[in-house]
Amino acid sequence: MPIDKTKITKEMLEKASHCKTADELIALAKTEGFEITKAEAEAYLAELENVELDTTELDKIAGGGCYMVKHCPQNLI
Repeated sequence: MPIDKTKITKEMLEKASHCKTADELIALAKTEGFEITKAEAEAYLAELENVELDTTELDKIAGGGCYMVKHCPQNLI
């Protein structure tokens, strides 16, 4: 079951951004009540390597909005 992104807080994203390995991220997710696979954790970490989010972008993600307009469905823009 995919993670409901509307339940992810800014604080959770901040903690996740400090994880260096997939195993660290999996352990963090468990403490927050989420179950993720190693593949999901690795994909998230790879995405973080290429993206540096500012406060506005973090608000959009934590709020369930879309931070990359070109990839958003029209009803989220």
